[in-house]
Amino acid sequence: MLDGQWVKVKATMEVTTVSRKWKQLCLFIVLAALVFPAGGCSHLDGSFRAASAFEEAGGRSDRGDYPAALSGYEEALKKYPAAGDRALFEMGIIHAHPNNPQKDYGKALECYRTLIKDYPRSSYRPDSEMMIFYLANVTMKDKLLDTQRNEIEVLQREVNKQRDEIATLQREIGNKEGEIASLQQEITALEKAASPPPAVIKGPADKILIEKKERRLTLMAKGEVLKSYKISLGGNPNGPKERQGDNKTPEGTYQIDSRNSDSQYHLSLHISYPNERDKRRARQMGVSPGGDIMIHGMRNGFSWFGEYHTSIDWTRGCIAVTDNEILEISELVPNGTVVEITP
Repeated sequence: MLDGQWVKVKATMEVTTVSRKWKQLCLFIVLAALVFPAGGCSHLDGSFRAASAFEEAGGRSDRGDYPAALSGYEEALKKYPAAGDRALFEMGIIHAHPNNPQKDYGKALECYRTLIKDYPRSSYRPDSEMMIFYLANVTMKDKLLDTQRNEIEVLQREVNKQRDEIATLQREIGNKEGEIASLQQEITALEKAASPPPAVIKGPADKILIEKKERRLTLMAKGEVLKSYKISLGGNPNGPKERQGDNKTPEGTYQIDSRNSDSQYHLSLHISYPNERDKRRARQMGVSPGGDIMIHGMRNGFSWFGEYHTSIDWTRGCIAVTDNEILEISELVPNGTVVEITP
């Protein structure tokens, strides 16, 4: 009975922690979306009235009057269709704004998808595609949170019914404090003995091991680990990359064949994908294998994400680390270094 009660209590605590983290992540993504570059006013029709309409709608949004702001943008969309991409983009931001009491991710997604469909050459398109990707992840996490909340409610009811048993168990635990303290000391000693010593960077590395399932990149030299890093992968991480645009990270053996110190993702090391096997598979499928797979840092302007970027897989097939980490990896990894990517 003692073990069973602690399992239920622990499950309740773990589920609650996961729920809180997802809430923080969802808000984090939406707030990050609000600082995406808006792309200027290049799509306005140039008339004073169009500019005035957008300025008025923007002012309402700044004052927190989101329904009025949406009405203003909808009116501008009807009157000035040439600038409709800006109106749709701003409406999407308002629908997803964390301070909007009537925020609706579904309506935000609809705005961005309409923008991409009706304005395929708009400068707002790249950021709209990124917002669609982020909001789709937020929606998925919301569904997970709902499931977790239901599980928490069931566990809470069960805990409430068994308070007397828990109180009895707590008294038993109190009587064995000395035994528990002794066991904790033994556990601490075992953990210290089992913990591997911190990796010493000796460099240069002769191999990069990327373990997709573990979300881990490890630098190695002569079979020894130099250092490991947490990573983010493509937004569709399961399975090897097969074609251009599938948002998958490749699997196989490659090399670092070039690097770009002026990358839009701070700094990048190019991986020699596709190899001959990848090209042969793509030919058999009748598709393009794609390319431009890199190990890179954060998108320029977003270095403040730091280690939080590993909470989701957000790239289009690349392997992402923090800006400081890509600088360190670049110094340790010369061109020609073997890159092994495992499932």
